[in-house]
Amino acid sequence: MTQSLAGKRIGLLTASASRLGGGVFEAVVAQAEIIRAGGGEPLVFALEDAYCGDDRARFGATQVATFAVRGPRQIGYAPALLPALLSAELDCLHLHGIWMYPSRAGAEWARATRRGYVISPHGMLDPWITARGLWKKTLARVGYERMGWKAATFLHALTGREAGDIARESGREDSQVIPNAAPPVGSAEPGPRAAHVAYIGRIHPKKNLLALVEAWSSVAKPVASRLSIAGWGDPGDIAELQAALGRGDGSALFLGPLYGQAKAELLGTARFMVLPSLSEGLPMAVLEGWAAGAPTIMTAECNLPEGFAAGAAIESGESRAAIAHALDLALQLSEADWQAMSGNARALAAGPFSSEAVAVRWGDAYAAAIAMGSKPGR
Repeated sequence: MTQSLAGKRIGLLTASASRLGGGVFEAVVAQAEIIRAGGGEPLVFALEDAYCGDDRARFGATQVATFAVRGPRQIGYAPALLPALLSAELDCLHLHGIWMYPSRAGAEWARATRRGYVISPHGMLDPWITARGLWKKTLARVGYERMGWKAATFLHALTGREAGDIARESGREDSQVIPNAAPPVGSAEPGPRAAHVAYIGRIHPKKNLLALVEAWSSVAKPVASRLSIAGWGDPGDIAELQAALGRGDGSALFLGPLYGQAKAELLGTARFMVLPSLSEGLPMAVLEGWAAGAPTIMTAECNLPEGFAAGAAIESGESRAAIAHALDLALQLSEADWQAMSGNARALAAGPFSSEAVAVRWGDAYAAAIAMGSKPGR
């Protein structure tokens, strides 16, 4: 990548600069690397949470500032955030995620500075999401989201489908479509793996994990097959998942949250990653699995049709029966066919979803945003 961002200070604004942000956090970590690769200086601004100190090292040398929240966490009002943004002398600000106070702070910054302002909803305008918490989202739309959508130099969509969601909600048809970047692909091709299917992510109803557990219990499995579910979530959702697991045959386990080396080991031993989700933006867990050589069992709602087209994924429906059918296909796959799928997955992670390919597109997009500035008069 050329040094197209040399000397530019680009702020990355998000609700959580820690594991609590899930896939959005991973995307922000990757975005900081992309900005550095282009010669720019990334600066992260986030709300303070229980893990931001523990996960600070994920950003390396990037400056990370976190701000105390006053009042309900789900709103995320942090009075010191906007003054910090205004004093940071940013050339461009990039908001990751919506529906919380950082959206208001970003919109106010754009209105005050008239500099480049980019918004990445990260799937949060999907109809499945917007249909929930209606009162909160209605107030957010009126209070600050619409102001921010109008002020943005452009809104960023992870997929063409998300660009449609953005157009429906914001009225803007000028989204820039750029995917998330996959982690680096290892040099060694993966050897044979046992019948191990893994899920990594948030424990939440939209992930459809109860149907997954029921489907796993219903399929005929090779000896020593196992389903590993790793993640975090609200205590009630976790309790419901554990109750469902307790009704199974013991081959499916909840591992809790995994990070660092433990997460890498799970990815490296999984024969398949699974994501039977009802709603996604562009899931980092799938890209992480592909980079580790693990093909995917996933729904079309994961918005990665490239995986199906390239032979790196098996499509699953959302019902228990449809998920069971996809699991059965995956578990009965021959070693030669699995190796071919694994190679296809690695090729996607090293090709169109590589950090190098995505960085070039972001370099051009940021340069254009800096040149154009925000649009407070729209």
